[in-house]
Amino acid sequence: MSSSMICFRCGEHYDDETRVRCVCGEPLWFDTPSTDFTWSDSPEMGGMWRYEALLPVEKPNGIARAAGGTPLLRSEALDDAAGCRVYVKDEGENPTGAYKDRGSAVAVPHAIEKGADVIGTISYGNMAISTAAHAASLGRECVVLVPDEISSVRLELIAQYEPTIVQVSGDYGALYSDALSLPESLPISILVSDAPARISGYKTAVFEIYESLAPETPDAIVLPVSSGGFASGIWRGLRNLESIGLLSELPRLYLVQTAAADPLTQAFETGATEPTALSPDETGETIAHSIGNPDPPSGTRALAAVRETNGAVVSVSDEEIQTAQRRFAVAGGFSVEPAAATPLAGVTRLSERGEITSDESVVLVPTGTGFKELGTGNASVQTETTSRADLPELLDSLLE
Repeated sequence: MSSSMICFRCGEHYDDETRVRCVCGEPLWFDTPSTDFTWSDSPEMGGMWRYEALLPVEKPNGIARAAGGTPLLRSEALDDAAGCRVYVKDEGENPTGAYKDRGSAVAVPHAIEKGADVIGTISYGNMAISTAAHAASLGRECVVLVPDEISSVRLELIAQYEPTIVQVSGDYGALYSDALSLPESLPISILVSDAPARISGYKTAVFEIYESLAPETPDAIVLPVSSGGFASGIWRGLRNLESIGLLSELPRLYLVQTAAADPLTQAFETGATEPTALSPDETGETIAHSIGNPDPPSGTRALAAVRETNGAVVSVSDEEIQTAQRRFAVAGGFSVEPAAATPLAGVTRLSERGEITSDESVVLVPTGTGFKELGTGNASVQTETTSRADLPELLDSLLE
């Protein structure tokens, strides 16, 4: 399969499917061709591959075949806390316990198809675990770039798939731009958080939501936001459904951040179309570490998604997150990580503000299981260490 790339903001097209960003600076996504796809297509296909016609790769081998197909459950016990009719799209049911598997299921095979010998990523959480697992299942070497102060528990969870783990000192957030400027001679494809093929995989979550509820439609969808990649995928999926005639009205899209690092909330509340990166002095520690992103690379696209759908961005405190995490477990029976609890915390706040009413149907998307929070931290893990400046040289030596 092949598709051109397109910039959501300026409309520029590219034929290079390995490109990540437009010359205008915005991330790209696949320009999915018009299709006659219907919900009844490919009934024998499992999980997200029911929507193969809307993806840039054919159904691959490996654990990608198990990605998606997560349950959408009506959870009446959460209605009182949320202030609306709650449905839960439990992304913790993916192979490595997080929505990241949808992105990896498309992005890893796509990178291999385009000639990558080695798969890489920049993450010290769910994306690292997922990318390493998917690369391993396809017999490919994987390199994971993590910060030098990473916890032993996270190292243990990543290391089980035996990738090469490189602890990088310096400004870890700047590794995103570093990855996009690595020498082309290096035989590695680093799949950043908003790689276009990842976005294509993420959009299948919204396809499943709509197919599960049909002919009913949700009034709103609520999800956590960090880089803005998942929000971009959900928005892209909604636009795909609209373009092929399977969706007549967009649901309101609500994004939830941790108050410790909420550049998108600040931009939304001031009417800005682009987020302003927060300095270290403007951010704090949070239990929702996986969404504590002070400079989201797809922030502009996430804000556009919210405004086009008449939604909003809200931020919640650690106390609200902990309360929501307990409610997910005690009332709903869901074990979710702190970041994944933010949709319930956010919708509770939105209901209190009157933006969501009790008769509305709202889909909460907890993005990752809470069971991974229970790692021992006792495993012995071998890693490489380097600085940002010396990273290309180290990669060159590792990938010889």
